[in-house]
Order: sequence, then C-alpha cells, then structure tokens
Amino acid sequence: MNEAFERAMAAFEPAHLPLAIGFSGGADSTALLAACASAWPGQVVAFHVHHGLQAAADDFERHCVAVCERLGVPLVVHRVDARHAQGDSPEDAARRARYQAFAAMASSVEPAGAIKSIVLGHHADDQVETLLLALSRGAGLPGLAAMPAHAQRNGLDIYRPLLAVPGADIRTWLKGLDLPWIEDPTNQDERYTRNRIRAVLLPALAQTFPQFRSTFTRSISHAAQARELLGELAAQDLSTVGDPPRIAALRLLSQARQANVLRHWLMHAHGCAPSAAQLDQLLSQLQACTTRGHRIHLKVANGFIERRGDFLHWYNSRPSPKASR
Repeated sequence: MNEAFERAMAAFEPAHLPLAIGFSGGADSTALLAACASAWPGQVVAFHVHHGLQAAADDFERHCVAVCERLGVPLVVHRVDARHAQGDSPEDAARRARYQAFAAMASSVEPAGAIKSIVLGHHADDQVETLLLALSRGAGLPGLAAMPAHAQRNGLDIYRPLLAVPGADIRTWLKGLDLPWIEDPTNQDERYTRNRIRAVLLPALAQTFPQFRSTFTRSISHAAQARELLGELAAQDLSTVGDPPRIAALRLLSQARQANVLRHWLMHAHGCAPSAAQLDQLLSQLQACTTRGHRIHLKVANGFIERRGDFLHWYNSRPSPKASR
C-alpha cells in the first residue's frame, strides 16, 4: 500500500457519477482507473484519445482495451487529428484536441449527458513541471497557479485528485496490483521542454531541495488563491465599468486594477488573453486618453481593441461602417 496515493483517493469525492477516466494506458492513468473502478464499481468508464501522432498509437489502444477488459470497465476510444499548425506548440495542439475529444466522448455515452465528470491522472511531478514552464515564460498568477484540482471545461467537471502525489508513489501502488502499463517513448524525447525538465531539473531539485514537491505545491496553492481573489475583484470592477468598459470609469481605477479587469473582460467576454506587451500598450493609451478625440486602435490577441465613443470594444473582424458608435 502507498499512503500518499491512498490518502489522495480517499479524499476524492466527485460531484457526479458515473465518471470517466482519461486513460492513456500509462502508469498514472492506469492506477487512477483501477482505484476509481474499485471505489465506484459499475460507475466508471475509460476515455482513450487516439492522437495518431506516432506509430505505436494503435498498440496503445490495444493495450487499453486489454486493461479495461481485465478491470471490467467499458472503454470509449476517440480518434483525433492532433497535428499542430506552423508556429503552434505541438503539446498545446494535442492538449486542445484531447479536451475536445473528452467532450465528444462524454456526449456519446448513453444515456446522453450521463457523463459530467472527467478524472485525469496528473500528479505532483506534472504540477512542478507546469510551474517551471510557467516561470520560464514569465507567466502571471494564472500560470503560476499551474493545474487546478477541479475545473470546468466544455460543460464538464475536470478533476485531478493526484496533484499532491509524486509519480514514483503512484507506480509503487500500481506495482502492488500487478497491472501492466505502457511507457510512451516520446516522454524520453528531450526536444520537448517538459521532458528536459523531467530529465534534468527534477533530479537536481530533489538533490538540492528534497521536499520540493510539497513546498512547490504549497506555493501553487497560494498563487491559485490569489488568482481567485483577483478574479472576484475583476468581476466587481467589471460590474462598475460595464461591458463593454466605459473609458472614464476605467481611468478611475489604479493601473493594476485596470489591467486586472481588462484581462477578465477579454477572457470572459471574448475568450482571448492579451500578451503582457499588448496590455501595457493598452494601459498607456488609456492613461493618455484625456480628450474625446483620442483614438485607440490596438492589436490584442487575435483581434483588435478600439475606442468607440466613450467605450472600449474588441473585435476580430472589421466592424461594419454602419455600426453604432
């Protein structure tokens, strides 16, 4: 028995049953699938995403079929085209395809709409890697908060109950069941930044700071709490400045609160996020916006922000000349 894994699973209480496990066939998702199938017999289904990005993908699917048959768990397989566009991150493209596949599989399970919860096997090592990637990119609080233990996406509850459990502890628990798992060969490919972090940085951190997983997890929790508070403040400020935001009301806020509410507005109203440079430029324009004739027209994310009368508007296609101002 592994106490860390057992404690994490004992504390996990999904809001809805039945639930689906994101099942790749690797050690982490295999342990999660076995534990959930034992805890909620007859209430668990496995979702396997066939990315089609490597020759072994068909072997991965066959392995998942065999494990699910052994555990008595139904398996749903969804094939996606996870190839990335030029200039796009292959990891980001695969991640987007995976979540879209989860939503499609959830809607395909009978009775329709029965699956409202997806459980993923991300663990403490994955969480640390995500934090280090965020730090390397100069991320703000959303990046430093790393992966949430519970989130909603595409109308589904996404759970990660193992975020405080080291990957080695999960494998130790799994070995006690004598269940096979697969090793994805791309996990050893150090062309990917995350793999270099796993191979080089994590061992160095373990040697220098033996408790780094628990202390980093604590810092991630602090960042997540701060992000939540900033989100609440942004929602309050947005109710004051309006949607679309009134420029005069924005200018009454401090620059930090202007930045906070503008990020919130863009994400929640338009599903986009400005870069740090774009947001700085927008704040500078707002500071200079002291006359009715001051023009604002800035590239932000995949669209533009412009001043129309007393308000800021965002669009990703040129508005009609007849649009009201």
